[in-house]
Amino acid sequence: MTTAKDIRMHSDDDDPLTFLTAYDAPTARILDEAGIDMLLVGDSVGNTMLGYDSTLPVTVDEIASHTGAVARATEDALIIADMPFMSYGANEDEAIRNCGRMLKEEGAAAIKHESGPHTVGLTERLVNNGIPVMAHLGLNPQSVHEIGDLKRRGTSEEEAQEIREMALKHQEAGAFAVLLEHIPATLAKEITEELEIPTIGIGAGPYTSGQGLIVTDIFGIGDWIPPFAKKFAEVEREMEKAANGYREAVIEGRFPSSDHYQE
Repeated sequence: MTTAKDIRMHSDDDDPLTFLTAYDAPTARILDEAGIDMLLVGDSVGNTMLGYDSTLPVTVDEIASHTGAVARATEDALIIADMPFMSYGANEDEAIRNCGRMLKEEGAAAIKHESGPHTVGLTERLVNNGIPVMAHLGLNPQSVHEIGDLKRRGTSEEEAQEIREMALKHQEAGAFAVLLEHIPATLAKEITEELEIPTIGIGAGPYTSGQGLIVTDIFGIGDWIPPFAKKFAEVEREMEKAANGYREAVIEGRFPSSDHYQE
């Protein structure tokens, strides 16, 4: 089984790390058997699976439920629970309980939080309590009401320097890896070269220690994918084909056939 220590010890001589979101047991099993290194039970479950308009409404209970489903279906991948909005920023004691629940009750092996100056001390406390932490820098979707949009981050020198500093501070606080989302490739390269822990890029170019994407994007499920993602299949079309085929077979009396029942 992959551990946070294994990820932390990743070197440039190793194969690039692979990182995908997973929200349910059947998908998690497929991704695990494919050899994906890390599965993130992301708060993106809100707008990919639960019908929310954003990630903000996602609750701790919802992340816990989906984390348990993913953990029960996997054997090798590192399972990371994504801490939802307002579950970790206001009260550190409550944050530690919420994060600890994901490991103690649901089977995760690490947590991820959207990171900033306010999470450096929390990261250290979590790590000291035996909870591995992946820091998340660059575009932080949970901050959409503060930042006003979901555009690329780190394009100004001031913002780029803040991301660099936060990556170093979270490394010092004990994070085992840093997720860099939607930042310039040159900035991601600089951070990756400066850090001793690995980086995972989502829309951050080819120079990170590994690559991550939302699983529905690679499957081709949904009306839109970000410009930095890529469809690797057309699963939605196959699902539509199956649903239409089933309906037609029932209406036309071709299902169930004698192969599917006994008198």
